[in-house]
Amino acid sequence: MSNGPVLSLPPGGVLVGLGADLIEVERVRGVLERQGPRFLERVFTDEERAYCAGMAHPHKHYAARFAAKEAVSKCFTTGIGAELGWRSVSIYHGARNQPLVRLDEKGQALLAQVGATHVHVTLSHTDSHALAVAVLVRA
Repeated sequence: MSNGPVLSLPPGGVLVGLGADLIEVERVRGVLERQGPRFLERVFTDEERAYCAGMAHPHKHYAARFAAKEAVSKCFTTGIGAELGWRSVSIYHGARNQPLVRLDEKGQALLAQVGATHVHVTLSHTDSHALAVAVLVRA
């Protein structure tokens, strides 16, 4: 038995929705080069832009967050559109640097509508691809 700090996992519960997305990092880099700030402001929240801008290879982190937004939209079965916008989902980091999801009012309304209480997400990226998996759970 370890004498280290006690770790707590996010609340479990009933699986309500599941979504995943895989994107080529180069696609995101290309859009960044062509559209720059217009793309960033349309798709990413201020906190996401601040985080990614501080990274050595921002395009990889933007790609992972883009995939996360798609994965969350797939959980809700809405896709990105009128019911859930790009900026409705924001990825930030918790105390252990784990990715967490912040939803705006539209996202919170959808969460309640489908009977879920939490969104969990995991992100991964390589030089060529970014992956996100998201789940909706009811605690």
